[in-house]
Amino acid sequence: MHATSANASGEAAADRHAAVAYSTDAEWADHLVSLVRAGFDQGEQVQYFADATAPDLVTRTLVGRGIDATSAVRRGQLIVTTAAETYLAGDRFAPDAMISLWRQAVQAAASQGYRRLRAIGEMSWGTRATAGTERLLEYELRIHHEVFEQLPLRAYCFYDRRLVPPDDLEVLAAAHLARSGSAACPGGEPALSVAPLAGPPGFRLSGSAGWENRRVTASAAAALSASPAEDVTLDLSALDHLDVAALSDIARAALRRPSDTPVRIVGAPPALQRMLELFPELGAGIATAGR
Repeated sequence: MHATSANASGEAAADRHAAVAYSTDAEWADHLVSLVRAGFDQGEQVQYFADATAPDLVTRTLVGRGIDATSAVRRGQLIVTTAAETYLAGDRFAPDAMISLWRQAVQAAASQGYRRLRAIGEMSWGTRATAGTERLLEYELRIHHEVFEQLPLRAYCFYDRRLVPPDDLEVLAAAHLARSGSAACPGGEPALSVAPLAGPPGFRLSGSAGWENRRVTASAAAALSASPAEDVTLDLSALDHLDVAALSDIARAALRRPSDTPVRIVGAPPALQRMLELFPELGAGIATAGR
């Protein structure tokens, strides 16, 4: 997939936020070493956010594969921290706080002379019953436009198949415009997926938006309402089904947005037009266009 937006180096935002899935410790180590080595070679600061992995195992694995992680830590090019100190700081996950943290981290890396920040984060914390983890999909959707289109940042979300349920992994991987290794096809397309648009600010829903997929629709609606962009597009051209509850989530999210500009819906299925005729109050914050 390709994006139309790029940072100063010409790299598309869509290529700088990737899902990486693995099933074994050996796969984890291969991904870790490859990504850290590439970051060092490109003059980047590398931060690793550990969760299921002990932080000292990260550095020991790098050293064992011929990377001088000890010196890198000493000079500040490698920082190994934990999800508890980053994603879950404050005992809960809050997308806005994490987005702010990214801005601070990128600024700090630049002030130390690094050309860019490279981050690797274990996402297994999202499977635990911790406050705010239900907002993980919303976060993965938002950061394409709110972070990667604006900042010199490259990030890899590490998803361990042994810890993340298959259905959750499918949906979360689909929210990334880039996927590495086995995350390219984690187990089949989910019944409903949502991803950021590679071009204009907005999101694309694919599949069937019914009651059984309400949590995915709710996350898409939350990302829609939180978007700071003045104009937002919602692409429904790949949607097979949209029920009234899903439309209601979208319509209410459109009304909650900080901008007064209606959400532009493209590829609206005929059923949506009929529902808007039956429930005109749902159309106050949206403007539909043809397929």
